[in-house]
Amino acid sequence: MSNPVLSERIFKQSRTENYSGAMTINGTLTKALMMLVLAFAGAAYTWKIFYTAINPASVMPWMWGGMIGGFITAMIISFKPASSPYLAPVYALCEGFFLGAISATFNSAFAETAPNIVVNAVMITFLSAFVMFLIYRTNIIKVNGTFARIMTVAVGAIALFYFITLIASLFGANLSFMTGSSPLSIAISIVIAGVAAFSLLMDYKFIEEASYAGAPKYMEWYGAFGLMVTLVWLYLEILKLLAKFAGNRE
Repeated sequence: MSNPVLSERIFKQSRTENYSGAMTINGTLTKALMMLVLAFAGAAYTWKIFYTAINPASVMPWMWGGMIGGFITAMIISFKPASSPYLAPVYALCEGFFLGAISATFNSAFAETAPNIVVNAVMITFLSAFVMFLIYRTNIIKVNGTFARIMTVAVGAIALFYFITLIASLFGANLSFMTGSSPLSIAISIVIAGVAAFSLLMDYKFIEEASYAGAPKYMEWYGAFGLMVTLVWLYLEILKLLAKFAGNRE
């Protein structure tokens, strides 16, 4: 699986556990919607703090707290899927705090060159999710073992790219050609956003197969959590890509 959260190992593990109730697609979608509502609520809160505070920097603790809290809860859920009914909502709220703060920061920074950057990023994210769903349902792209292996390699390469970029930046390397608004940087962002979008196909497959296999009821929260992880990644990549396009117009 390209999404390490929705892995085959977790799927097989859940089938050996004895819990009342079974996972359904509708139940998973309901949980995903609940998580989106929580994320939007958290984002609205930090967005309001940014634009009503005397010092917009006061939103930074919420951004870092949301990011760290989201990472910790995600790690716990990934290793203990049975905790997802309790921690998945917490993850969604934490990510909301983080996304609201970073979105407000981008919105303020590109108020002149791209006044609708956040709205456009949200719309493109959900449009991409819908298009990927249609592609999955119509079987235009076969989500089989070959596709899974390709996506695993692609996501692994992106993770390695992030790691190398981080290490290089810590040593003061000039990475503007990869992180700024250069054609190469934009091309890299397009590829990464594309991989994030296609990762949704793997998420849809996991949810469908786990539901048909009668996975435990708590896996609805786990499936919704995995889907949320990919959507957050996709949104951030689209937001950065739009910012790079806006940077070219300055």
